Amino acid sequence: MTRAIPLEAVLVVAAALFCIGLFGALSRRNLVGVLMGVELMLNSANINLVAFWRYLEPRFITGPTFAIFIITVAAAEAAVGLAMIIAIYRSWNTVNADSVDGLRG
Repeated sequence: MTRAIPLEAVLVVAAALFCIGLFGALSRRNLVGVLMGVELMLNSANINLVAFWRYLEPRFITGPTFAIFIITVAAAEAAVGLAMIIAIYRSWNTVNADSVDGLRG
């Protein structure tokens, strides 16, 4: 059975996506941008899980199972993160991470 895309190419794409997400999470001041960077990093982990599952052990279903679990966690994290961003915006009238300097209301 021939594979059209080698494993190394998939891992390079996942590593690039992770680096873009890490840069976005660490360099953004906007909280929505930080949340998007974290989501990119979780999606790159999903690509790695599915790629290793496909190329190493396609008989078992562990890779897609963990990927679905990460998608569920990412959805919950996005919902909670957006709720927190809305609460911060209502308190401080900004979503800039540098302007939010404490937990006071």
